[in-house]
Amino acid sequence: MNDAARHGITDPLGFLAGSWITQRRLLDRAAGVAGTFAGTTTFTPDYEGGLQWAEQGTVRWPSFEGPASRSYRVLGTTGAAIEVRFEDGRLLCCLDLTTGGARDEHACDPDTYRVDFAVRSSDRIEYCWDVTGPAKDFLLTTTLTRVYG
Repeated sequence: MNDAARHGITDPLGFLAGSWITQRRLLDRAAGVAGTFAGTTTFTPDYEGGLQWAEQGTVRWPSFEGPASRSYRVLGTTGAAIEVRFEDGRLLCCLDLTTGGARDEHACDPDTYRVDFAVRSSDRIEYCWDVTGPAKDFLLTTTLTRVYG
């Protein structure tokens, strides 16, 4: 992901809270096919002072189109740092958004997931998952645009 302007934040949970339009480009490099995901992402306060990250929409591949969803938990740690966790509590990634950008890596044997997360403005986030290994070879590039009103 390019190093275009980044927007540092001090309160990541407050910043993320709300609804976002989600656009994702999907590239399966091994198969040589591309797809898209379009939908919404909501960050809703949860019972433990974190956020519930819920994503719903439609995924489109050359041979498939249908509903898709996923969810995570976002927990504040220190300063502008957050942990993104799977619903079962396992850690997905840690992101310190003080400067508006962060990178992290998640090993999911036998593959590796690398994330590059960038807050571009008060209403735009971009992040990219680069997944490599013997089982997967994907590039997933997402843009979130805040929904007002």
